[in-house]
Amino acid sequence: MNSLILRNTASLLITVLLLFSIFLLLRGHDLPGGGFLGGLMGASALALYAIANGVGRAKELLRIPPMLVTGIGLLAAVAAGLMGALSADPFLTSQWWTVVVLGNELKLSSPLLFDIGVYLVVVGVLLTMLFALEEH
Repeated sequence: MNSLILRNTASLLITVLLLFSIFLLLRGHDLPGGGFLGGLMGASALALYAIANGVGRAKELLRIPPMLVTGIGLLAAVAAGLMGALSADPFLTSQWWTVVVLGNELKLSSPLLFDIGVYLVVVGVLLTMLFALEEH
C-alpha cells in the first residue's frame, strides 16, 4: 500500500496504541484488561504499522523475531507459576514482594509477571501470523 496519509497516521498512532496497550496490561488485574487485551492492542498497533509501511519495516521496528517474543512470554508465564511452587504453595499461587526504590515502596507480584508473559505471547503469536500472511 502506498498511501501517504496512512503511513503518516500510522507513525503517529503506533505510539498512542502501544501506550494504551501498556495501560491495559497494568490495570487488568482487578479491572477489565490484562495481558491478553493489552497484547491484542499492542499487536494491532504493530499490524497497523506493517500494513502502512510493509512487513520489512515492521520487523525492523520490532527488532527481534516474533517467535522469540512468544518464547520469552512463555518463559515469563511459567516462571510466575513456579514462584508459588518454589515457596511450597500450589502452582500459580500469587506471590507478593515489596521493594524500596528511591525511598518509595513498590509492590511487585507474580500475577503481574504472568500478565506480562501473556502479553508477550499474544503479541508474538499474532505478529508471527500477520508476518507470515503478509509475506505470502
